[in-house]
Amino acid sequence: MGKNEICTDIRSFAECVCKLVSKQLGEEGQVKLQEVMKNNGVLLQGLIILTKERNLSPTIYLNPLWELYCGGTTVEQIAEKVLDIYRQEMPQESLDMSFFRDFEKVRGRICYKLVNAQKNETLLEQVPHVDVLDLSLCFYYAFENAKLGPGAILVRNDHMEMWDVSTETLMREARENTSRLYPWKLCTMGDVLKEYTGSRLDVPMYVLSNEQGFYGASCMFYPTLLQQIAERMHEDLYILPSSIHEVILMPRSEVPDAHKVQHMIREVNLTHVDPEEVLSDHLYFYQFRDNRIDIVSIYR
Repeated sequence: MGKNEICTDIRSFAECVCKLVSKQLGEEGQVKLQEVMKNNGVLLQGLIILTKERNLSPTIYLNPLWELYCGGTTVEQIAEKVLDIYRQEMPQESLDMSFFRDFEKVRGRICYKLVNAQKNETLLEQVPHVDVLDLSLCFYYAFENAKLGPGAILVRNDHMEMWDVSTETLMREARENTSRLYPWKLCTMGDVLKEYTGSRLDVPMYVLSNEQGFYGASCMFYPTLLQQIAERMHEDLYILPSSIHEVILMPRSEVPDAHKVQHMIREVNLTHVDPEEVLSDHLYFYQFRDNRIDIVSIYR
């Protein structure tokens, strides 16, 4: 890239960064670009550096670095930043992943997460899933390593074929594992506001997630959980899909106007939730006598 050459879009920017990083690494590693589809169809430009010594490499996403470039940081400075990230995050040794071929060795950590079905149509063609309401439960292996820490490996169709298992088997394992590995946590919105603002307000809203705050919206489908919560409150519940990581519960008596709540959900999703973390624009209603969740149909 010449000094006067300007990157006009993120793809040309990614190619320029890739060339510079490759030049600086020389024989140390092979650099390649990979477009990664994240949740809700969000496409990110990823850069991967492969070496002969290790079978692992972090994917360095260039989208936030593109914003730095647009703000005046040079592409040469961006390349240096990429190399810094690579050297800080690159595992020091390879990881033996042969265990992943044996379902008996992974079944105890197969879990599920919730995603929006419509926004993830392309992804859902590639992964086993169970549709529920306007959502889908997808499966992942809850990875845990002493050196690398926690992570998630999305279960794809080819994994299911390799293990010779059905979606029903995955669901059975995930139903038991998810609540065990990721115990649910319920706190009041007042407690959440106090954590961020230092002052506590009494708000009749409850945040449901798991203790790790990771894919916690799936807690709404933990067996008998909503029934326990609703019976404790002696009321049906409205469920607001805050994000893929948590949902908000409100007692029925505290929601005089469901239409306003529905409007609020859409506004918050548009203005305050990362597009990759949006769960749904719909309001849900849980009837504890029937132990049933429905999408709220709102008419003007």
